[in-house]
Amino acid sequence: MTIIEIENNLNILVANFDKESFIFDLLLAHGSPKSTIKRLEGSDHDRLSSDGELILRKKLFFKVADKNLHEIIDALKTKKEVTKHSPRFIIVTDYETLLAYDTKTDDSLDTELLNITNHYDFFLPLAGMEKATFQDENPADVKASLKMAKLFDELQKNNHFETKEDIHSLNVFLTRLLFCYFAEDTNIFEDNLFTSSISSHTQVDGSDLDVYLQRLFSIFDTAKNKREPNTPAFLLAFPYVNGGLFALHVKLPTFTTRSRSLMLEIGQLEWSQINPDIFGSMIQAVVRDDLEDDNTKHYTSVPNILKILNPLFLDELYSEFEKSYESKTKLKALHVRLSKLKIFDPACGSGNFLIIAYKKLRELEMSILKRIDGLSKERSFQFSEIRLTQFYGIEYNDFAHEVAMLSLWLAEHQMNLEFYKAFGRTNPSLPLQDGGNIFCENATRVEWEDICPKKGGDEIYILGNPPFEGARKQKPFQKEDMKFVFNAIKGYNNLDYVTCWFYKAAKYIQNTNFKSALVSTNSICQGEQVGILWPHILDKNLEIDFAYHSFKWKNNAKDNAGVTVIIVGLRNISNKTKYLYTDNIKQEVKNINAYLVNADNIIVQKRSNPLSKLKDMSFGSMPNDGGNLLLTQEEKNKLVENYPQMNSLIKNFSGSQEFINGQNKYCLWITDENKDLALANPIIKEKIEKCQSHREKSDREATNKLSSVPHKFAEIRFKNSDSIIVPATSSERREYIPSGFLNSDTIISNSANAIYDAEPWIFGVISSAMHMVWVRAVGGSLETRIRYSSVLCYNTFPFPNISQKQKEEITELVFGILDEREKHSEKTLAQLYDPNKMPEGLKKAHHALDKAIEQCYRPKPFETDEERLEYLFKMYEDMTSKDGKR
Repeated sequence: MTIIEIENNLNILVANFDKESFIFDLLLAHGSPKSTIKRLEGSDHDRLSSDGELILRKKLFFKVADKNLHEIIDALKTKKEVTKHSPRFIIVTDYETLLAYDTKTDDSLDTELLNITNHYDFFLPLAGMEKATFQDENPADVKASLKMAKLFDELQKNNHFETKEDIHSLNVFLTRLLFCYFAEDTNIFEDNLFTSSISSHTQVDGSDLDVYLQRLFSIFDTAKNKREPNTPAFLLAFPYVNGGLFALHVKLPTFTTRSRSLMLEIGQLEWSQINPDIFGSMIQAVVRDDLEDDNTKHYTSVPNILKILNPLFLDELYSEFEKSYESKTKLKALHVRLSKLKIFDPACGSGNFLIIAYKKLRELEMSILKRIDGLSKERSFQFSEIRLTQFYGIEYNDFAHEVAMLSLWLAEHQMNLEFYKAFGRTNPSLPLQDGGNIFCENATRVEWEDICPKKGGDEIYILGNPPFEGARKQKPFQKEDMKFVFNAIKGYNNLDYVTCWFYKAAKYIQNTNFKSALVSTNSICQGEQVGILWPHILDKNLEIDFAYHSFKWKNNAKDNAGVTVIIVGLRNISNKTKYLYTDNIKQEVKNINAYLVNADNIIVQKRSNPLSKLKDMSFGSMPNDGGNLLLTQEEKNKLVENYPQMNSLIKNFSGSQEFINGQNKYCLWITDENKDLALANPIIKEKIEKCQSHREKSDREATNKLSSVPHKFAEIRFKNSDSIIVPATSSERREYIPSGFLNSDTIISNSANAIYDAEPWIFGVISSAMHMVWVRAVGGSLETRIRYSSVLCYNTFPFPNISQKQKEEITELVFGILDEREKHSEKTLAQLYDPNKMPEGLKKAHHALDKAIEQCYRPKPFETDEERLEYLFKMYEDMTSKDGKR
């Protein structure tokens, strides 16, 4: 059952609401078998009792009440007669208000009963679908980040951070500052010691604050027995920290009244509530883009990190904990297992993923130890067996690498405090010890096994958020990294930089029980990158065991802008369950292919001719003229006004942008037959000579040869007939790519595709939602735009053979779309196809076409894009197996 079906069922339930059958209708709406409902309605045990109650074991407990609904549901949560049946949901209603409680997630619902359709996702587990839940951002983190940003902005006014040395000194200062705030709120220092010392021992105008802090930082780096005899008592109150954090002498910024005041304000925050992983966020928040070093500060928010940790290993570990709950032996074995895990982030930045992984494993460990104590006659008096040495990372930037080690130590201290609260014992905090196996290296060049060695019996999980740079945005050193990693793999120079990590992770986990999960932009699972990368991963006896479809990746850094990403988890081939996550809905699937579709492992390869019975599509014609054969509206008008006979040499010229944005452009279309006429005109002759010069200066031999025919376009694909223009790029926001019809007076440029002598029904196929689903999956993107190519999008598109009658019906619907466009002829196609402004009539015309196209595939409507894609991939597989080409 799909989500759409559930929504429709709930709408029907509300429209035909009946008190007597409500609970049975609710179960039916979520896919419960009719036989089960019939049994419930006819069973003395399960039907509504005289108390208005119904019990369906492991599903729900339902009760009708006249009043005090909240008191009743609170009592039912712990009532033995209810809990012994392990219901997933407890529901109480007076048929006006509905209260519900999810016993697994601890979520609650309080709504008007007839408003239940707005909360369709709450009861999805009744249909076998889990709504994925994630931790919200910690308000303390957000507040601290913003305060630190204000401090940085204030420091900027009175300091100049220009050189790399200046930036490094600033970064070291910020790290030390963060440590001090954290230390005075978490029992490392005396409470409020750092902030109060600034308040008591520095001038209000901040003029001596840099001198004071320099002296204090020196104290932190000096053991108590080695400090100068005349050291003031207020400085002696600070402990010896060591660990290298305060060893380096760096220049401190100049302070003002305002910046000093901000430091005091920041000291009043509840730093004990702040996650150590905020270090990365703060560095991103307070350092401007132009001050950032390359390839650093990859901060990721806690909720997003959990989207990786949970399906990668936490969900399974917690499941094992639940299974072992009544066995002390099994719990001890699970505890030993935790102590042997290795967590490896090969793009760790300031350590965010490693920190959250560490904290979550420590939380689970405490739950295990509490349960062991609960099953034992005497307390175990065990300490934590999870060590920072189980955590491995690679970071290219030295400062981020230092921050990662510090942040891990702070996470350990924070969790030791939690351990002390729970068990009354913990390990000492100072001096600082090793912060984990974090190496300052280039992850693309170093052997990962040298960083995180593999040993017999190891259980290793690779995770992270590597840098994303696309092929066109890679810096020279990144291109060299790509060459080093992929070596002889054909086409690697078209891959995103992040694929280095996917490929190396695949090689690392091959033939092991290890798993990996990495964040990426969605482009690596679209277009030509799929065919270049994924065969070299999946051929290693690996499979995708879970994945998140595209979603916005945001954090609490200052001025953060979300980027659209995916998450892909890899493992060796297994018969264990696979999961796809779409809009936070978790769905069990049979397989996940490289396009993140529930379908077989098919790679859509470029084709030179259509797989389906469609007209050929080609690129438009390419001038390669340095702009000399093209004309603006003004140039065209002036030329024709002065030389009317030259009008025969001019044609309309349209590419993607011209067509979509309604721009008028023209070109000189000169053949060998009318070349003499063209050369007789001084303006055209000059243009031709400039085109010749442009081609002669090219570094390409093929272009040099074209200098012998400078009057012609370099690549001519124009046919003297009507055509369909299909833009090669279009905004991803548009529901459809705005294609259209052109006559033989228009030359289609190489920035668009052309279908010559095409019947109108073909326009209907390429303008359909069915085709757009395919294009988005296999076509790829150019930055944030959809990229449309004949070889990947059009020639590979599986479309059934249809009858003449169906072609005529589609043609009528195509004319309907053109009519609707004509009603708004004053608007460009960009305006008409803006999803926020698309005219209602045009929407309806497209939806009518969508329905007709889908009925060419099957009578039953498709409910979701995922369902459409699954069908298309299966059809593609069948057609290519018969065609003999993949």
